[in-house]
Amino acid sequence: MDSPPDILPIRLWPDPVLGAKAREVDAFTPELTTLAERMIETMYQADGVGLAAPQIGESIRLFVADPRDEEERAPMVFVNPRIHLEGEFESFEEGCLSIPDIRVQVRRPGFARVTAQDLEGNPFEVESDDFASRVWQHEFDHLEGVLIIDRMNPRDRLANRKALKALKNSAEAT
Repeated sequence: MDSPPDILPIRLWPDPVLGAKAREVDAFTPELTTLAERMIETMYQADGVGLAAPQIGESIRLFVADPRDEEERAPMVFVNPRIHLEGEFESFEEGCLSIPDIRVQVRRPGFARVTAQDLEGNPFEVESDDFASRVWQHEFDHLEGVLIIDRMNPRDRLANRKALKALKNSAEAT
Protein backbone atom coordinates (compact mmCIF):
# COMPACT_ATOMS: atom_id res chain seq x y z
CA MET A 1 0.00 0.00 0.00
CA ASP A 2 1.39 3.40 -1.03
CA SER A 3 1.62 6.33 1.36
CA PRO A 4 -0.45 9.46 0.70
CA PRO A 5 1.45 11.92 -1.54
CA ASP A 6 2.27 14.35 1.29
CA ILE A 7 3.92 11.61 3.36
CA LEU A 8 7.70 11.48 3.04
CA PRO A 9 9.73 8.28 3.43
CA ILE A 10 11.57 8.22 6.76
CA ARG A 11 15.24 7.27 6.55
CA LEU A 12 16.28 4.40 8.79
CA TRP A 13 19.54 3.84 10.62
CA PRO A 14 22.29 3.29 9.45
CA ASP A 15 21.55 5.72 6.59
CA PRO A 16 24.59 8.07 6.47
CA VAL A 17 22.44 11.24 6.37
CA LEU A 18 21.38 10.47 9.95
CA GLY A 19 24.96 10.64 11.22
CA ALA A 20 25.94 13.90 9.50
CA LYS A 21 25.72 17.40 10.92
CA ALA A 22 23.05 19.33 9.01
CA ARG A 23 23.76 22.63 7.26
CA GLU A 24 22.13 25.98 8.04
CA VAL A 25 19.07 27.07 6.10
CA ASP A 26 19.82 30.29 4.24
CA ALA A 27 16.79 30.62 1.95
CA PHE A 28 13.27 30.95 3.32
CA THR A 29 11.36 29.88 0.24
CA PRO A 30 7.92 28.47 -0.54
CA GLU A 31 9.68 25.11 -1.03
CA LEU A 32 10.91 25.24 2.57
CA THR A 33 7.34 25.86 3.74
CA THR A 34 6.06 22.95 1.66
CA LEU A 35 8.80 20.70 3.06
CA ALA A 36 7.87 21.66 6.64
CA GLU A 37 4.16 21.02 5.95
CA ARG A 38 4.96 17.60 4.50
CA MET A 39 7.20 16.82 7.48
CA ILE A 40 4.35 17.65 9.86
CA GLU A 41 2.00 15.32 7.96
CA THR A 42 4.67 12.61 7.93
CA MET A 43 5.25 13.02 11.69
CA TYR A 44 1.53 12.65 12.43
CA GLN A 45 1.15 9.69 10.03
CA ALA A 46 4.02 7.93 11.83
CA ASP A 47 2.55 8.71 15.29
CA GLY A 48 5.62 10.78 16.13
CA VAL A 49 5.99 13.90 18.25
CA GLY A 50 8.91 15.30 16.27
CA LEU A 51 10.72 14.87 12.97
CA ALA A 52 14.02 16.37 11.81
CA ALA A 53 14.86 17.08 8.17
CA PRO A 54 17.76 14.56 8.09
CA GLN A 55 15.22 11.85 8.91
CA ILE A 56 13.59 12.43 5.53
CA GLY A 57 16.93 12.78 3.72
CA GLU A 58 17.33 16.56 3.84
CA SER A 59 20.53 17.55 5.62
CA ILE A 60 19.32 20.99 6.71
CA ARG A 61 18.79 22.50 10.16
CA LEU A 62 15.01 22.14 10.35
CA PHE A 63 12.76 20.15 12.64
CA VAL A 64 9.08 20.01 13.42
CA ALA A 65 7.60 19.07 16.77
CA ASP A 66 4.25 18.63 18.43
CA PRO A 67 4.56 17.05 21.88
CA ARG A 68 0.84 17.47 22.63
CA ASP A 69 -1.95 14.98 22.40
CA GLU A 70 -4.19 14.74 19.35
CA GLU A 71 -6.92 17.02 20.71
CA GLU A 72 -4.45 19.87 21.31
CA ARG A 73 -2.33 19.62 18.17
CA ALA A 74 -0.09 22.64 17.74
CA PRO A 75 2.86 21.78 15.47
CA MET A 76 5.86 24.06 15.58
CA VAL A 77 8.57 24.51 12.96
CA PHE A 78 12.14 25.25 14.06
CA VAL A 79 14.60 26.54 11.45
CA ASN A 80 18.28 26.95 12.36
CA PRO A 81 17.62 26.22 16.04
CA ARG A 82 20.08 26.80 18.85
CA ILE A 83 19.54 25.17 22.21
CA HIS A 84 20.46 26.10 25.75
CA LEU A 85 20.17 23.30 28.33
CA GLU A 86 20.26 23.37 32.11
CA GLY A 87 19.01 21.52 35.13
CA GLU A 88 19.52 18.09 36.53
CA PHE A 89 19.79 15.18 34.15
CA GLU A 90 16.72 12.99 34.04
CA SER A 91 16.39 9.54 32.51
CA PHE A 92 13.40 8.81 30.28
CA GLU A 93 12.59 6.15 27.71
CA GLU A 94 12.84 7.41 24.13
CA GLY A 95 12.14 5.95 20.74
CA CYS A 96 12.95 7.24 17.27
CA LEU A 97 11.11 7.03 13.96
CA SER A 98 14.44 6.29 12.25
CA ILE A 99 15.19 3.37 14.57
CA PRO A 100 11.85 1.57 14.78
CA ASP A 101 10.97 -0.81 17.60
CA ILE A 102 13.88 0.26 19.80
CA ARG A 103 13.31 2.15 23.03
CA VAL A 104 16.15 3.18 25.32
CA GLN A 105 16.70 5.19 28.47
CA VAL A 106 18.26 8.56 27.61
CA ARG A 107 19.55 11.02 30.19
CA ARG A 108 18.93 14.67 29.33
CA PRO A 109 18.84 17.98 31.21
CA GLY A 110 15.38 18.87 32.45
CA PHE A 111 15.20 22.37 30.89
CA ALA A 112 15.64 23.56 27.31
CA ARG A 113 15.44 27.00 25.75
CA VAL A 114 15.38 26.98 21.96
CA THR A 115 15.96 30.02 19.78
CA ALA A 116 15.11 29.48 16.14
CA GLN A 117 13.58 31.05 13.07
CA ASP A 118 10.12 30.48 11.68
CA LEU A 119 9.40 29.76 8.00
CA GLU A 120 9.68 33.46 7.14
CA GLY A 121 13.03 33.81 8.88
CA ASN A 122 11.65 35.62 11.94
CA PRO A 123 13.40 34.74 15.20
CA PHE A 124 11.49 33.25 18.14
CA GLU A 125 12.29 31.61 21.46
CA VAL A 126 10.53 28.91 23.47
CA GLU A 127 11.42 27.16 26.69
CA SER A 128 10.18 24.14 28.58
CA ASP A 129 10.95 21.95 31.54
CA ASP A 130 8.53 19.18 30.57
CA PHE A 131 8.08 16.67 27.72
CA ALA A 132 8.51 19.37 25.06
CA SER A 133 12.04 19.97 26.34
CA ARG A 134 12.93 16.32 25.73
CA VAL A 135 11.35 16.32 22.25
CA TRP A 136 13.28 19.45 21.22
CA GLN A 137 16.54 17.98 22.53
CA HIS A 138 15.95 14.72 20.64
CA GLU A 139 15.20 16.53 17.36
CA PHE A 140 18.12 18.93 17.84
CA ASP A 141 20.37 15.87 18.26
CA HIS A 142 19.32 14.77 14.76
CA LEU A 143 20.61 18.06 13.36
CA GLU A 144 23.95 17.33 15.01
CA GLY A 145 24.08 13.78 13.62
CA VAL A 146 23.42 12.23 17.04
CA LEU A 147 20.93 9.37 17.51
CA ILE A 148 19.53 7.69 20.59
CA ILE A 149 21.82 4.74 19.91
CA ASP A 150 24.73 7.14 20.44
CA ARG A 151 23.29 7.91 23.88
CA MET A 152 22.60 4.29 24.87
CA ASN A 153 23.97 2.96 28.09
CA PRO A 154 25.81 -0.40 27.92
CA ARG A 155 22.76 -2.31 29.18
CA ASP A 156 20.48 -0.86 26.45
CA ARG A 157 23.17 -1.49 23.83
CA LEU A 158 23.35 -5.14 24.87
CA ALA A 159 19.55 -5.52 25.06
CA ASN A 160 19.09 -4.05 21.55
CA ARG A 161 22.06 -5.56 19.74
CA LYS A 162 19.95 -8.09 17.80
CA ALA A 163 17.42 -5.46 16.68
CA LEU A 164 20.22 -3.09 15.62
CA LYS A 165 21.96 -5.88 13.71
CA ALA A 166 18.69 -6.71 11.94
CA LEU A 167 18.24 -3.05 10.94
CA LYS A 168 21.80 -2.89 9.65
CA ASN A 169 21.41 -6.15 7.71
CA SER A 170 18.14 -4.94 6.22
CA ALA A 171 19.80 -1.72 5.04
CA GLU A 172 22.69 -3.64 3.50
CA ALA A 173 20.26 -5.93 1.65
CA THR A 174 18.60 -3.00 -0.15
